Amino acid sequence: MAINEQIKALAEKYRDYTATNLSKMVKTKSYSSKEEDVCRLIVELCKEAGFDDVRIDGLGSVIGRVGFGKKAIAFDAHIDTVEVGNLKNWNFDPFSGDIKDGKVWGRGSSDQKGGAASMITAGRILKELGYAGDYSVYFTFTVMEEDCDGMCWKYLIEEEKFKPDLVVSTEPTTCRIYRGHRGRMEIRIILRGISCHGSAPERGVSAAYKAARAALAIEKLNNDLQPDDDNFLGKGTITVSQMDVKGPSQCAVADYAMIYCDRRLTWGEDDKLAIAQVKKYVSEATGDKEEDIIVEMPNYEKLGWTKKDYHQELYFPTWKIPEDHYLVQAAVADYKDLYAKDPVVDKWTFSTNCVATTGRHKIPAIGFGPGDESQAHAPNEINRVEDLVICSGFYALLPYKLDEMNK
Repeated sequence: MAINEQIKALAEKYRDYTATNLSKMVKTKSYSSKEEDVCRLIVELCKEAGFDDVRIDGLGSVIGRVGFGKKAIAFDAHIDTVEVGNLKNWNFDPFSGDIKDGKVWGRGSSDQKGGAASMITAGRILKELGYAGDYSVYFTFTVMEEDCDGMCWKYLIEEEKFKPDLVVSTEPTTCRIYRGHRGRMEIRIILRGISCHGSAPERGVSAAYKAARAALAIEKLNNDLQPDDDNFLGKGTITVSQMDVKGPSQCAVADYAMIYCDRRLTWGEDDKLAIAQVKKYVSEATGDKEEDIIVEMPNYEKLGWTKKDYHQELYFPTWKIPEDHYLVQAAVADYKDLYAKDPVVDKWTFSTNCVATTGRHKIPAIGFGPGDESQAHAPNEINRVEDLVICSGFYALLPYKLDEMNK
């Protein structure tokens, strides 16, 4: 039996195993920076699957390996989740992990413990088949992505000197092959006014009114942003996500305003450009000189579950790779061999750990994951068991397809 047929059969054989593992992970609450319990669970699941090596890195991510090749490919899943939000929006227990109607139900099932469950099954399949090709196949179950995309990988690459040759993100793609996404950054704007008694506001300068004009300037900037040259990633965006206005009392003109922005960066845009644009538009709207407006990029300061002191600025670079890149072509061949049809090759709308692996460190990457992007951070989150099976097979076959291309 050809290797693709063996892998497809094994992925199907382990359908219930994969769904059950995902259910176990969903039942194990793992909000960002509080992932210890699910990490300990994943270590045991990887050991049970027969991985050649499993360890926990300094920041708390689980790193598993199958194979002993000279090259390295890493399949990545972040295993932290956002919180559940208003429970009234849920029709079931967010941590039930129920398996019914061909789906696994609960927080993190798509974003993105589904990818993690399929990775474990892929490792089991590779061990069962005795994979001994050119690649050491790493499976990384990474922490704190929801709070700070890619910091886990920035740590692995820059501090632990683990830099694979290729990366596959298993974030949800509806079983499509993704080859890029926009970057992002967070921007904080500080505006100053002059306070006075509220009974005579003309004596002061209101930071509140400046903030209102600045917010409308951000709306104008968003409308003015342009797409990338080939229109693959689309236009950048900016939006006001938070505002805070303060003064000496409730009977005074406000002398302080803070505006927080989410900025999505298309190809060719970076942090310096984005900050300069904000200064220009806000200055024109408020009448302040650009040098008098504070526009800054905050740092991420939270500690993870290992209490490792590690931080970074809230900047996450844009990335993409060409459609004719050998990793994309191997992925296309992989999909065709397993499912006898052409895959969709596209991009994410949201951001992933690839901002670090590929945006910062230029490691070629693709995405292929179970579940839908629209399920991310939404109430009543689910993942299809069929997607888990498809991805288990896809991940297991990809090292073989890469070996073929290297011959």
